[in-house]
Amino acid sequence: MSHLIRHVVVTVFAMAGACLAGCASTQTSPTIAVSAVAPPPSTDAAEQAGPAETVAVHGGEFYAEMKDAGFSVPAVKPGQVDSAFHRKNVAYSTKEAPGTIVVDPTRHYLYYVEDGGRATRYGIGVGREGFAWAGQATIKSKQEWPDWYPPKEMIDRRPDLKKQLVELQSGLGMHGGPGNPLGARAMYLWQGDRDTLFRIHGTNEPWTIGKSQSSGCIRMINQDAMDLYQKAAVGTRVVVLSANVARR
Repeated sequence: MSHLIRHVVVTVFAMAGACLAGCASTQTSPTIAVSAVAPPPSTDAAEQAGPAETVAVHGGEFYAEMKDAGFSVPAVKPGQVDSAFHRKNVAYSTKEAPGTIVVDPTRHYLYYVEDGGRATRYGIGVGREGFAWAGQATIKSKQEWPDWYPPKEMIDRRPDLKKQLVELQSGLGMHGGPGNPLGARAMYLWQGDRDTLFRIHGTNEPWTIGKSQSSGCIRMINQDAMDLYQKAAVGTRVVVLSANVARR
């Protein structure tokens, strides 16, 4: 991509690739070393921007039980997710164009940039130290209730997973549904013609929102993942800020 100016190698290539693929993959994971690409370090206002002000917190209606494609999306129970990570519309100063997704892993927020200096802000869970990444990518594909294909390395580490897996079209995996780790929606991030192995996806563990404990992917409350899925088209630009970027 023309915006990329340097590569930051993710710690322990093979292990990281295996773990990231386990996070979210409805396609056969490429057996390549994974590198994260950092955004330019200075002038892009998205790197420095934070919400200047926050409008009133929306009510819990966002997180009520939902029916979708024959599945039930459970309600988020009171106290299950800190209200600081509930969906909000906020003032957000950035040079990124409306329709861009900006991920701030340090603060555990994802912003969908809108017109008029505003954004919809969502709470997220991000990767553990060593699996975190920064860079720019594009949503190449999206899936509702995606299947999950854990890599062989993960199955070797977690033999208990075999009881939950069946033979699917692309290999041994788990059908999409409420018990699937990818949740109700998944958006697949690519850099050019290469799958980054990172995804934005829902989760069946909403209590992990606001924490850093995934295998590198960006997880959201299912209801929020469904909301973002409707807004973000294939081709959407995604900017993941580095942890050490200075912000106002």
